[in-house]
Amino acid sequence: MKAYIFPGQGSQFPGMAKDLYDNSAPARELLEKGNEILGFRITDTMFNGTEEELKQSRITQPAIFLHSMAVMQCMGEDFRPDMVAGHSLGEYSALVANKTIRFEDALKLVFARGMAMQKACDLTPSTMAAILGLEDKIVENICGEIAGVVVPANYNCPGQLVISGEIAAVDAACEKLLAAGAKRALKLPVGGAFHSPLMEPARMESETAIGATAFAQPQCPVYQNVTARGSMDSDEIKSNLIKQMITPVYWTQTMQQMIADGCTEVIEVGPGKVLQGLFKKVSREMPVSSAVISVK
Repeated sequence: MKAYIFPGQGSQFPGMAKDLYDNSAPARELLEKGNEILGFRITDTMFNGTEEELKQSRITQPAIFLHSMAVMQCMGEDFRPDMVAGHSLGEYSALVANKTIRFEDALKLVFARGMAMQKACDLTPSTMAAILGLEDKIVENICGEIAGVVVPANYNCPGQLVISGEIAAVDAACEKLLAAGAKRALKLPVGGAFHSPLMEPARMESETAIGATAFAQPQCPVYQNVTARGSMDSDEIKSNLIKQMITPVYWTQTMQQMIADGCTEVIEVGPGKVLQGLFKKVSREMPVSSAVISVK
């Protein structure tokens, strides 16, 4: 069974999708359609912007989504998923891939999500940090002991858990986690506490937009961040997508569940190879690759 997986924030890079735009008519058409829907030429920033410009949530999120969609468009008839999943933002790409949401609607939701998250970031000084080399339970317990808001946010793979919260609380947690034996506590270059209670204003804003969007019957299961289980229930998918902003990304558990459900091959669709590396941490034997595109 083929699983197609879609990356999230952090996989952007200067020049992203330019080769697709230059060499593939279907990709170019899709990217131009994206410019039209957004009302500005996001491709100018994707192709020529600096790393700093690409880090703005209003740019980052639709840019990564569009890159993944352009790759998928180039795959044409070769794109036949048995299961799909996306890391955080990537879940929107996965929901287009299994026909739950139309491309146009998903892009509008992704752009609104980026704007809402940026506003939430501006309300409270907050950050995230990757904790390496500790059991999840230890990280969870220490976060629970810290004054202020700091929570587990991204269960990326065994031995790698990202925490999220107020700057002072994250700093205090990092100190305690290093003392408890963490190999590293690496502050991430992000402007906010994604997947934490501090994103509640963004969740409320997105709830209205997601609630007003039509969700169709999926063509294959999507493994959602909130539950780490496959679903083909459009109402359940919609509810989980709303919760996603303030709850952890259970990616480790998602990968384990996909394997348990019969996944035999993993294909990453979009910029970068981060998710392939995470899958290899869970199963060394699993064949993983980037999507092969046909340029025409």
